Amino acid sequence: MRLLPADLPERPALAMEVHARPSEPLAAPGRASYVAVLVDADERERELAHLGRLCRQHGLPAPAADAVHWSGTLGALRLKWERHGEFSSYTLLVAAAGPEPFVDTAAAQLPAAWLAGVPGMTVYAGHAELLAPTEGRALGELLRQCFGDRMVVGSAVGDGAGLAYSDFLTHPDGFGRFLLIDQGLTPLVAGRMLQRLFEIEAYRMMALLAFPVARRLSPRLLAIERSLATLADSIAAGSAREPGRDEELLQELTRLAAEIESGLAASQFRFGACRAYAELVRTRIGELRERRLTGLQTFDEFMGRRFTPAVATCATVSQRMHDLSERVAQASHLLSTRVDIVREQQNLALLASMDRRAKLQLRLQQTVEGLSIAAIVYYMASVVGYLAKGGRSLGLRLDVDLFVGLSVPVLALLAFNAVRRARRHAREHDAH
Repeated sequence: MRLLPADLPERPALAMEVHARPSEPLAAPGRASYVAVLVDADERERELAHLGRLCRQHGLPAPAADAVHWSGTLGALRLKWERHGEFSSYTLLVAAAGPEPFVDTAAAQLPAAWLAGVPGMTVYAGHAELLAPTEGRALGELLRQCFGDRMVVGSAVGDGAGLAYSDFLTHPDGFGRFLLIDQGLTPLVAGRMLQRLFEIEAYRMMALLAFPVARRLSPRLLAIERSLATLADSIAAGSAREPGRDEELLQELTRLAAEIESGLAASQFRFGACRAYAELVRTRIGELRERRLTGLQTFDEFMGRRFTPAVATCATVSQRMHDLSERVAQASHLLSTRVDIVREQQNLALLASMDRRAKLQLRLQQTVEGLSIAAIVYYMASVVGYLAKGGRSLGLRLDVDLFVGLSVPVLALLAFNAVRRARRHAREHDAH
């Protein structure tokens, strides 16, 4: 009988996620190569097909279409492939080392031109040598043999279980170099240390993809800041502005806002990725558990002096863009408010002018109404006069002039009442 409710569909995959992508073990002496390739989304299928052909050549099953990591043994070579967010990595390990370091590398064990045919563009490539303990003078000779006269960075890693060295330079073959000396590392821990060293460089390069973007944007941001300062001065000098100047300033602010938003849309993914990759670099360096070696910079110190300032530059440019966006928005809001106030004042002046015209029109209308009453009375008095004359012709004894004169006040009162009722009726109609 089942003791638990039904499983969440994602439960098995989530439970195995912490066990995914384990490091490959490597015992001293051994060699490793690592290649990180930036792969576009439309090249993912080609990447899997290219890896699948290599697997079939060695009688191995190809990775599944939805696979994000794969490992297998190709003769004496151990190959591990991983797909990350933006790039893919290939880790190659050989369990034996030749007489000279960095000569017969692990990458050289692959079929000819296979590695060059991997879809995408190389972000980082590195070789590593895992050697047995070397003491005293032999260590100095080994470092000169591996790195020449270049500045070497090194430290004791794994709480002293190994010694790691690198010059963090790209050598003529296109690969960087790491030297790891075993002083008590187990094969699994040695493989994990090599993976961390390679990933430090891969993530460092991915983080620094934002640095050229920051350098391109800096001059334009400076120009925008100066333009914004000039516009702010113009807004502050609003009392001396010429007619229509506010609208021109608002259009210029709108243009600056559009330019900043365009820059944000084009760069913020890269800057966000820079922050994430830089944090991974710091995490991987912390996992080395370094101890200082006399006369050498540690990996942490080297990155702090050479890598951290570049990341800080990217973060500063990103913050400047956000600050500029907010400042332009505030200036636009302030100017829009002032433009609205000016328009409201213009509207009030227009309404006051219309009110004056309406009052003038009313007075003219009242004057016309007075003249209309006089005209009506005059017309009606003429009609009364004609009636009186007609009555006198019929034999009535009427004084026509007296009769007309007496009728004028009555006619004026009737006309005035009629006009007043018509005006009241019109007001009631407007009210409804």
